[in-house]
Amino acid sequence: MTDPAPSPLGPGSLTWRYFGDTRMLLVGPRAAVLQNMLPALGQGVLDHSVFFAETFARLKRSAGPILDTVYGGERAAATGRTVRDYHRDIKGTMPDGSRYHALDPETYYWAHATFLDNMIYGIETFVRPLSEAEKRRIYEESKVWFRMYGVSDRAMPDDWDGFRRYWRRMLDEEIVAHKTARYGVGYVTKGLPAPPRVPAPLWRAVSPPLDAVARFITVGGMPPRMRELLDLPWSAADERRHRRFAALVRKGNALWPLLPESVRYLPQARRAFREARKARRDPRRGGAQEPARMRAS
Repeated sequence: MTDPAPSPLGPGSLTWRYFGDTRMLLVGPRAAVLQNMLPALGQGVLDHSVFFAETFARLKRSAGPILDTVYGGERAAATGRTVRDYHRDIKGTMPDGSRYHALDPETYYWAHATFLDNMIYGIETFVRPLSEAEKRRIYEESKVWFRMYGVSDRAMPDDWDGFRRYWRRMLDEEIVAHKTARYGVGYVTKGLPAPPRVPAPLWRAVSPPLDAVARFITVGGMPPRMRELLDLPWSAADERRHRRFAALVRKGNALWPLLPESVRYLPQARRAFREARKARRDPRRGGAQEPARMRAS
């Protein structure tokens, strides 16, 4: 007998309120780079992905299915299993001769954990402080979300306190400056690659400020341990500027609910909110409650 699909997250969850919030983009590629700093995951990307040839396109393709797993409603479990199945053939041999597989529970959970960390860091940096109760709530929601993938949850800590211990250990003992991660942040020191069909003289003129912004967002969003391992320069003055920038964003949050939804949320979240509003108006569709995003911040 097939196990029933787990119940998905919905509009009452903090994860729905924040995961697709465009302010999370200000964190930069923290999650993606951290993922590739786990040796097994970085090696899988190195051996199997088009990451090196199509870096930004690959990141865009990966983000959509993850968002659909969070915001997919009744489709979330099916989407999650599809995401899982993308990884079935990602396996091989590490440089030391050991084997890796993307669906190893410890490896797969690490990727999920980086998204959870990214969201909590993004909320507290650019939106507002979270209470301990809210962090625990978000963590419990992350367990629901992870189970959508249909992967063993044996690596998943039981509670928020366990996750904090897990996260500290991973940063202190497990992540490395893998070649894949170094490549992913190479533009911080070398500059952004010129987009196709942009004339070289034009790119030389506009790239310096774009490079500065990319460096500021990318390195500023990283934990100190990541910067240290990846040899990314970040001064005390940089840190002060980043904190002032985050404070400025938070100061503008009183006006945030007044902006169009198309500015505030990514497409997958907007679609989920529309469907939830329809369900609320039509009891035959399940009578869902008002999406949490309607409330301020």
